[in-house]
Amino acid sequence: MDVRRLLKKSFVFYRHNNYLIHIYDFFYFDKYLRVLVLRLTSLIFLTVSTVISYGQLLPNFGGQRAGLSALSFLKNDLNPSSFAMASASVANEGSLFSSESNPASLVQIKNSGIALSNLTIGAGINQSFLGTAIKLDGGGVLGFNVNSLNSGSMEVRTEFEPNGTGQLFYANNTAVGINYAQQLSKRFSIGVGLKYVYEGIATYTNHTVTGDIGFLYSTDYKNLTFAVVVKNFGGNSQMQGSDLETDFNRTTVSLEKYTTPTIFKMGFSFVPYETDNKKLLVAAELNHPSDNAENVRLGGELGLRDLLFIRLGYKLSVKGQNYPTAGVGFKTRIGVHPLYINYGVNPTNKMGVQHLFGLNIPFNNDTRN
Repeated sequence: MDVRRLLKKSFVFYRHNNYLIHIYDFFYFDKYLRVLVLRLTSLIFLTVSTVISYGQLLPNFGGQRAGLSALSFLKNDLNPSSFAMASASVANEGSLFSSESNPASLVQIKNSGIALSNLTIGAGINQSFLGTAIKLDGGGVLGFNVNSLNSGSMEVRTEFEPNGTGQLFYANNTAVGINYAQQLSKRFSIGVGLKYVYEGIATYTNHTVTGDIGFLYSTDYKNLTFAVVVKNFGGNSQMQGSDLETDFNRTTVSLEKYTTPTIFKMGFSFVPYETDNKKLLVAAELNHPSDNAENVRLGGELGLRDLLFIRLGYKLSVKGQNYPTAGVGFKTRIGVHPLYINYGVNPTNKMGVQHLFGLNIPFNNDTRN
């Protein structure tokens, strides 16, 4: 019989560039799981300390990488609470929107439920999210989601009819995904996701498949949590179509293959202050996208009686983002189920103010404090 060991505290000290990391309280892990979690945590701390010491872990090509990937709508944050915190959410507590931030944190939801949101990007462009998560026996969570961007109608224009031919065309991007998260121990969880992605512009279409994988490790010190995520990794994709005219005043146009917008995320969150009625959450995240410069996200959330949530955030090294993000959330109920209403706002330098509104409904009999 596999008998788990009793409570056992161990202390691991790792020194890198004069940073002393104290990792403790690994308990109820079997031998192999303890080794796995210890190595993963050491890797996270090593990477963080390297970033602190040398500025950036990976080469910063900045604008030279912009435009190298297609399907950029996959990078938009559709989690309202995360959106208000400048998307510093990779290590935040799990919610029904977690498939957008870190699939591993889906294991932290208390009940199954549904979530939906709508992002107003500007120029008539909107992006919407609909997702559900189902708790399974054994600590697993299964999620399904749809992410869709629509441009609205646009007029067809030519050299001879620059004001429009009377015909309309549309641009639509849609991703349909499935996620699975599993709690491997009391403190360590893993989550994976798979998405089918469709892109359509007028009569041109594109299809591909992308994947996500995330890890989450929690401690018992002020809810300190570390996370690592890789999102949107997949192969190249290419638009297909034959409507483009090339017989008048045009050269032959070739449609090339482009990569998906893969992004590596690493971050932490913790609760430095908490009372019966107030809770302050602080989060930080390092992003390394495949098609732009590395950047850092900082965010915070103040919760009042678990009914009102005030959020702020700031993006560092993100071009066109010189203003802080903000948002607010309310908790009420619909029937016997709690209802969370969240709003986030992101002022940009050249694309105006973006708004994200969302609802999530866990299915349970919630009691108001």
